[in-house]
Amino acid sequence: MPADTHPHAGAARPSHRPHRRDLAAAAVGVALVTAAVFVGRAIQHADGSLRVNWPPLLGTWDPRVGPGTPAALAVAVLIIAYGPGLAARLPWRALLLTTWAAALAWTFSLALIDGWHWGVARRLTTKNEYLTVIDRFTDIGATLRGFSEHIVIGPPGNWPAHVAGHPPGATLTFVWLDRIGLGGGSWAGVWCIVLGGSAVAAVLVTVRALTDEGTARRAAPFLALAPAAVWMGTSADGYFAGVAAWSLALLALAATRTTRFPAAAALGAGLLYGFTCYLSYGLTLMAVPGLGVLVLARTARPLPLVLLGTAVVPVAFTLAGFNWWEAYQELVVRYYQGAGGLRPYSYWIWANLAATTLAVGLATVAGLGRVLALTPRAVRELRPARTPSAPTPVLRLAVLVLAALLAILAADLSGMSKAETERIWLPFMLWLIPATALLPGRRRGWLAGQAAVALLINHLVFTGW
Repeated sequence: MPADTHPHAGAARPSHRPHRRDLAAAAVGVALVTAAVFVGRAIQHADGSLRVNWPPLLGTWDPRVGPGTPAALAVAVLIIAYGPGLAARLPWRALLLTTWAAALAWTFSLALIDGWHWGVARRLTTKNEYLTVIDRFTDIGATLRGFSEHIVIGPPGNWPAHVAGHPPGATLTFVWLDRIGLGGGSWAGVWCIVLGGSAVAAVLVTVRALTDEGTARRAAPFLALAPAAVWMGTSADGYFAGVAAWSLALLALAATRTTRFPAAAALGAGLLYGFTCYLSYGLTLMAVPGLGVLVLARTARPLPLVLLGTAVVPVAFTLAGFNWWEAYQELVVRYYQGAGGLRPYSYWIWANLAATTLAVGLATVAGLGRVLALTPRAVRELRPARTPSAPTPVLRLAVLVLAALLAILAADLSGMSKAETERIWLPFMLWLIPATALLPGRRRGWLAGQAAVALLINHLVFTGW
């Protein structure tokens, strides 16, 4: 049996077997993206129904270099050259901080290709973004009570697209930042990048708790150098990804009891999940990987406290006068009033996955190939065990990644995510990247490929984030 799939093999064990199946999986990713580009361009040229200029991504062809170019190249080279070695030998806490710092350096340098103004400070102040409505929240209670009345296009004063498309927790974050003296696009951009960057540490904490430390260490360089950083800086979805990731991390710590305070962790996990649902409607699907965490830990012990914590934010918003379900129904109407009503489901149902491929990179796609190959065994071993043996770290990682993949597929099938998924699905996509821990042998070539994807996109396409 191959070393990397042996029942008693950990993801940290190197293998020198041929990489043909990994290259084949990556080739499928390349073919998917290529098809999405050419088919998308043909559809857009024919009738403009895709409503994007550079399918499958929302962006405009705009080759350029900028102030962040040398820094981005330097960060990429440093992570490729030293990342795997440092990940293997740094003390655990130092690894978490170093991976977070590396992710921040990577994200900031990519954003600064467009300079500070256009790359960071301006991004959340454009006509569709949250900061344009800060002044309308002078009376927060009254605004929340009337929030749903301004979602659908038609009545006077309807919200901009991103404000209308999310529960008010997203906009309130920037209102509260403004109230404490951190107003404006620069502070908002820094907030999103820093909180979004912390998600990589949360993913590592979760992977270590549910699999083993070696698996987490192998994934660390890939999390730091993810192509998703193109959209983490600067979009509010990066911030959402950070909140959602720490919810899962706390849940994993509580479920595996690898923290001194499992009850507090369970309560915190629920509190963050409840808040996540008021940042983005679609992030209710984070319950799917959350369920995966409990399945892997083989316990429901944290669930009562998780549910108690989850109720806090919904109860607070409901008492303040905001009805989540009513607002969501209004959003569905608004979605089909705009580009969502024109974009063809038949294209985006698969082109969304091409956009995801670009955001997670070909190394992740290769890792996903291994995850799918492991799926039958992982499912068998997660059934109620008649033997005392537990699934190996490799199989446990496969289940965690599969749970995130299921959440993405559910979002895709809903039809409420047609285009822009390279940004909207950031909270889910980060959980696919640990699949890279399954790649055998020396993996600097895969890291270089990850960096190349991000550098090419950010230098050739103006994404708006």
